[in-house]
Amino acid sequence: MLILRGGTVVDADGRREADVAVEDGEVVSVGDVPDESDEEIDATGQFVAPGLVDAHVHLMMDGRPDPSEVHDDSEATLAYRATANLRDALDAGVTTVRDLGAPGSLALDAGTAVGRGVLEGPRVLACGENVVMTGGHGHWFGREADGVAEVKKAVREQLKRGADVVKCMATGGVLTEGALTGAPELDEAELDALVDVADAKRVPTAAHAHGTAGIKNAVRAGISSVEHGTFMDREAAELMADRGTYWVPTGKALYGIVEAGTEAGIPEFAVEKAEKAKEAWDEAFEYALDAGVEIAMGTDAGTPFNYHGDIPEELELMVRHGLSERAALEAATVNAADLLGVEGVGTVAEGTRADLVVLGDDPLDDVTAWQSPTRVVRRGTVVR
Repeated sequence: MLILRGGTVVDADGRREADVAVEDGEVVSVGDVPDESDEEIDATGQFVAPGLVDAHVHLMMDGRPDPSEVHDDSEATLAYRATANLRDALDAGVTTVRDLGAPGSLALDAGTAVGRGVLEGPRVLACGENVVMTGGHGHWFGREADGVAEVKKAVREQLKRGADVVKCMATGGVLTEGALTGAPELDEAELDALVDVADAKRVPTAAHAHGTAGIKNAVRAGISSVEHGTFMDREAAELMADRGTYWVPTGKALYGIVEAGTEAGIPEFAVEKAEKAKEAWDEAFEYALDAGVEIAMGTDAGTPFNYHGDIPEELELMVRHGLSERAALEAATVNAADLLGVEGVGTVAEGTRADLVVLGDDPLDDVTAWQSPTRVVRRGTVVR
């Protein structure tokens, strides 16, 4: 038994001073804990919070200026990189991630390896390969498909692999040369087919969607989450709120590109597109908050200067754009867990999974507290 003593528990239910007892990977008691234990953490004056959940990462990418450099890497090289990224994310207090695109079964295999204890890292849920139109955004690591029949087959291939979510590219993107950032790619009929096949297996869906038309197409099709949502207008935000579609903003992806710029080696076409997208994304955040869109934290970690070890910075970025510290906590814990469909994750309560962080400051007062955890507990084991 592991006991965290003397701390203040902070989660979506608020604050309360309480000791936390952990056994066999679960929280077994909050408040009334045994006097003796096998291991203890002195959390006096500190804050015990749930581990973070990142709903959008790419384990094969490492934040280098030009992601195209990894196009020709071997599967072994990509796997080694994913291993390092998992370790960095866990050290940062991230205990669950959702990989939204990697070649073949790379990310799915990473999830199996973590689950079996072969690798140390956050719990991994993954989509396998993105479903993308021929030559569309991310085609180099996606499953190209055109037309309803091909899209259905592409989705079924990912489900056969054991995909936890089906991911598609509804619009062009920033980091694919020649792709128009907001232009629709998969059309409405293809998106309808994708959702129908995934729904039949009760598997959620995610759509990379920057442009307003693509966002609306995805929402009308019944997509579970819109990733990026950069050019979301007020009508799209209201549609998302009405349909209960989650928004995963991934602000760090845009800010990483814009703040580093071409001087850091990022391709000029990507910087130009990101600069335009960032201005629109700032407005999209206002529309989403006004409409009451549900937000789940995601970073797109792995894109230029967007490192897996810096995932907690996304919470600060969301607060800068209007979320309260409490809402940011919810987006990065209970909301993201709900979107991913993982139970017993995101709160500190009896019967939940023992994925915990100890923070030096109260994250409900200072959102930057997430960026420097003093201890990290994953499945009841102290890993930092």
